[in-house]
Amino acid sequence: MSTIESQEIKSLRDAVAALGRRHGRDHDRQTLWSEAAKLGYLGVNLPEEYGGGGGGMAELSIVLEELGAAGCPLLMMIVSPAICGTVIARFGTDAQKQKWLPGLADGSLTMAFGITEPDAGSNSHRITTTARRDGDGWVLTGRKVFVSGVDIADATLIVGRTEDARTGSLKPCLFIVDRDAEGFGRSQIDMELRAQEKQFELVLDDVRLPADALVGDEDAGLLQLFAGLNPERIMTAAFAIGMGRYALDRAVDYAKTRQVWRAPIGAHQAIAHPLAQAHIELELARLMMQKAAALYDAGDDVGAGEAANMAKYAAGEACVKAVDQAVHTLGGNGLTREYGLASLVTAARVSRIAPVSREMILNYVSHQSLGLPKSY
Repeated sequence: MSTIESQEIKSLRDAVAALGRRHGRDHDRQTLWSEAAKLGYLGVNLPEEYGGGGGGMAELSIVLEELGAAGCPLLMMIVSPAICGTVIARFGTDAQKQKWLPGLADGSLTMAFGITEPDAGSNSHRITTTARRDGDGWVLTGRKVFVSGVDIADATLIVGRTEDARTGSLKPCLFIVDRDAEGFGRSQIDMELRAQEKQFELVLDDVRLPADALVGDEDAGLLQLFAGLNPERIMTAAFAIGMGRYALDRAVDYAKTRQVWRAPIGAHQAIAHPLAQAHIELELARLMMQKAAALYDAGDDVGAGEAANMAKYAAGEACVKAVDQAVHTLGGNGLTREYGLASLVTAARVSRIAPVSREMILNYVSHQSLGLPKSY
């Protein structure tokens, strides 16, 4: 790590790791969120003039990774400062920046992000949530699903579509919808997965919004959308890498001390080699995540798009394998509440599925990187 991380970055990593260890697996989400905010970690990627740290995805991904490695990842970091904060910082009006960025930086405000729809799946071109002009404002209508943390968010950044006056076709636009907006309804989705952050379905029933609810230029379309989606993929990779590291650390500690025959089980290659392989794959995923973050922070949105998708894919695969091998190393103990690994079997799969499936990433790479023809 010394060859690719500055002393400042390593100091940040060490400090966040220490915070994570103080809270651990049984952490209280709000307490940890508040302390991380007070220390400046939540807004480390946001502009200094709005109370942030002036860094980028490189720094924010470290915060999430190290908290995850300590067993206390904060899922809303992916959504609030990474997606919403970045989009507003890059494309918001001065008024929007003044209203939202200081609170997102110090943790006093939280914002959710709604893009997924029941019938659209991974096809963003099938999004049916639409926004139409109404006088000086907008009327937003549609549905969203699997929106994290709406119950604790002050507003939700909604991806809708508006009609292009020149072509008549629909184009994506981003709107800030306050939690108490009339016609903005939510219902919790009953998830099998245990997580402190809840998932919601949203119904937008002719939600009337002021003109300044629109973020950025109405004609920017996909540029603004992917300004948020690339950080989402980078941060999802950090989330997965942290989870994989947590599971691997538990397995290594166990393999060093668990003795059935003459030597600890970690001395046996059938145990040691799969753990070593998991470590290698997590480290490789981290390198791609760092590349994606560096490209994004340098303003290379195209290069970051490819790298962010690859990082998310690699991290998801590495996380699932690390968790599976950790549970297997502990045997029956790996399924007990005491060791805290069993719940990760389900949680790890989220990194393969959300926010975009591994198959759609393979589609992206085959089309965009390799130039192969599309099948759809």
